[in-house]
Formats: sequence, C-alpha cells, structure tokens
Amino acid sequence: MATLKIEDLWVNVADKAILKGVDLTVKSGEIHALLGPNGNGKSTLLQTIMGHPKYSIVAGKISYDEQDLSEMTVDQRSRAGLFFGMQYPVEISGISNADFMRSALNNRQEEAIGLFDFIRTMDKGLHKLQLPSDFAHRFINEGFSGGEKKRNEIVQMLLLKPKLAMLDEIDSGLDVDALKVVAEAVNEEISKENMGLLIVSHYERFYQLVQPTYAHVMVDGRIVCSGDMGLITRIDEEGYDWLLKEMDLKLAQEPAKQLVYRLGVCGLKERGGV
Repeated sequence: MATLKIEDLWVNVADKAILKGVDLTVKSGEIHALLGPNGNGKSTLLQTIMGHPKYSIVAGKISYDEQDLSEMTVDQRSRAGLFFGMQYPVEISGISNADFMRSALNNRQEEAIGLFDFIRTMDKGLHKLQLPSDFAHRFINEGFSGGEKKRNEIVQMLLLKPKLAMLDEIDSGLDVDALKVVAEAVNEEISKENMGLLIVSHYERFYQLVQPTYAHVMVDGRIVCSGDMGLITRIDEEGYDWLLKEMDLKLAQEPAKQLVYRLGVCGLKERGGV
C-alpha cells in the first residue's frame, strides 16, 4: 500500500509563508478532496509534493512510502509512482504526445515498451477519453482546447499508472459530457489499480461523480476542517462564510490579478454577485 504522509509542512514562496503547518495522509485506494477559497494554498501543496523548485520547504516533512520526498528529484518522484495533473497544462512545440509518453514509460521501467504495444496502449487511452487517434501525433497541447488539454492529462495518467495521482482543477474547462468521461476514467483506474487520489476542485458535480472518501478545507495555508461528502455538499450550498465564522478564521490575501483570472472557474454558487 502506497502512503503519502505530510507532517507539519511549512512552505515559502519568495520568503512569504504560503503553507503554515499542513498535516495530511493519503493512502492507496483513498480519494481525498481538497477544498478552500482561491489563494489559500491548495495548488501550492500539490506542486510542493511534486517538487516544483519555486516552493521552498522551511519546516516539516513529506514522505512517500517512508522515503523523504525532499531528497528526491521530480523524475524520481514520478518513477516512484506520483502523478500530477496540471491546472494549466503547458504547450510543448516540436514534441508529439506519442514521443513524450513513450519516453516517459521507458524511463519508468527496466525494459523498453515495444512499439506496437505502445501504440495499442496509447490508442486505448485516447479512446477512453474520447480523443481522436491523431492526438498521438500532435505536439503536446499545441492547438488543444482547454477541455482537450485536461483530458490529455488523464490519458497520461492512464498510461503511467501511478500509485497516487494529484489532480489540480482537472475538471475546469470541461463540459458536462467530458466531465463524466474524465470521472469514469479516474474511477476505473482507482478500482483497477488501487490508486490513491488527491483532488483540488471547486465543483460539487465532479465530486459527486468520483465520491471522495475524505474532504479537507484549506484556509490561509492550513487544513482547518475535515469531513466527508456531506462537508462538500454544505460548502456548495452555503459557501465558506459559515465555516469562517464558526472557526473565527480569515482568508489569506490573494493577489488581485489571480482573482480576476480565476473568477470563471469557480464552481461555488454565486451569491449577491460575489
């Protein structure tokens, strides 16, 4: 059983504290939802786990199967079984999806995958996410719609078969049908591979489709409340005000430009124009 354990984690970005004592454990087969208002540390936590150099661990520890992640490079974390589905997948011109994925697979196993085996595996993944087969030969995310980029992230997840996947707003930009396709692929991978999952999302609809076993709310760089699907439903119906008042909490200050950028992807119900 794979286990990700985060203990009293403090993380800085440019000498500013973003995470302020996070404790969280995710095991194989578990689905953890990470909620919270924008700008309170959710994406920072996921990118720190994956090893983004922008985020500096100043205290605490992240271990994966009793290995200290701070001593592992990003590629070592990937080979160990971690996967990160990006909120904003990047375009890489000149490198095809097929070349990228075959290289990634060959770097994770001792024996290189045969060409025909790879083609069958890639085609199967594309078909499952309802993407045309020519996506294998297109440059990574170049000219893709927002929804196609997100589904392409899930194709990568299916091929790499991680022990623990982290999905950062993978559902934003997806229409209703695509949302169901992504959720079905994620659920099947959890069932078949006993994969652990840590999801950041604002959409209750997506959570209804994947049914998290645990839900956590992050405010000002800390997990302040944990529960189950009932907690997600209440937040969708009432927002975060009740929780902030109940626990006497204040939100972290978020840069104005990020607020403007992300208004369109918030899945909480609008209240009085907020």
